[in-house]
Amino acid sequence: MYEKWLEKDRCFVIAELGVNHNGSLEMAVELIDVARKAGADAVKFQTFFAEDLVSKQARKAKYQTENDPTQESQFEMLKRLELPHENWEEIRRYCQKSGIEFLSTPFGERAADLLQNLDVGAYKVSSGDLTHLPFLRNLAKRERPILLSSGMGNLQEVAEAVEAITNCGNDQIGVLHCVSCYPSAPEDSNLRSMATMEQAFQLPIGWSDHTQGETIGLAAVAMGAKIIEKHFTLSRDLPGPDHKASLEPNELANFVESIRMVDDAKGSGVKKPTLAEQETATVARRSLVVSKEVKVGEILTKANLSVVRPQGDVPPKYYDVFLGKKTNRAIAAGTTVTWDMIG
Repeated sequence: MYEKWLEKDRCFVIAELGVNHNGSLEMAVELIDVARKAGADAVKFQTFFAEDLVSKQARKAKYQTENDPTQESQFEMLKRLELPHENWEEIRRYCQKSGIEFLSTPFGERAADLLQNLDVGAYKVSSGDLTHLPFLRNLAKRERPILLSSGMGNLQEVAEAVEAITNCGNDQIGVLHCVSCYPSAPEDSNLRSMATMEQAFQLPIGWSDHTQGETIGLAAVAMGAKIIEKHFTLSRDLPGPDHKASLEPNELANFVESIRMVDDAKGSGVKKPTLAEQETATVARRSLVVSKEVKVGEILTKANLSVVRPQGDVPPKYYDVFLGKKTNRAIAAGTTVTWDMIG
């Protein structure tokens, strides 16, 4: 999978399902189908055991309360969204059967063990665990690529996380710039951070997009994101913490299609005309033309030499070369100039 993150001309698109299955295997399968039909490269879940992730007294985050205004605690919410072990085996098999990469974010070593047994292609690390260096070392030793989200972090913290992984002998790392708000404001995106991290770490860099809509994600791809992750859902009207910041099925399909258009539009970087432009040039570019009839030995002047369409043998940049030269033949008005008409 790591090689796909390195591809120069194609962004690796991760459809982030997260917990938008609402604890239902049937909904998870339906969402996998949505991601596959949309053309995403991978579908990503979140794998956790509530007891390993949060204390029973922990309050919900502000966005979780706003998007899922029940009176339950964060522990109760996560317990409700937790999938049983046997569901994960079915999900892995269904992804494989559907031809889409299966990814997940483990929230703890027990979750990582589960994913390891499922032969997950890579581990995604949540922004909340960017500074959990012992956990990063544990993941690094499992010899899988690691995709590291950097929300809430500064460059030094990202560097420490990367170093913790590489010091364990694992250099298959991708880093995602991220703003850990759900949804996040476009003006907070700071997409230039991707270039900063790419220069600092010489690793594939991407964008974990929590803005609403498609615009900022497409801008990130145009600015060089090698990987992009975007939440999606069956409906933003569903109850749950992440649905409001997610794309609906038709939007996800449009998003992936637009990313592929941006991929194609970036091109090689070599400035040259396309084949289609070369045809256009024959009628859109100008050349030197004799505007009035001239006799043998007559001098070419501004009065009888014009620069008009179509493209001919002598381009406009040689206009001053021909001015003041004598013709060696009679030339009818409207004749395209050639080099053998002078001298």
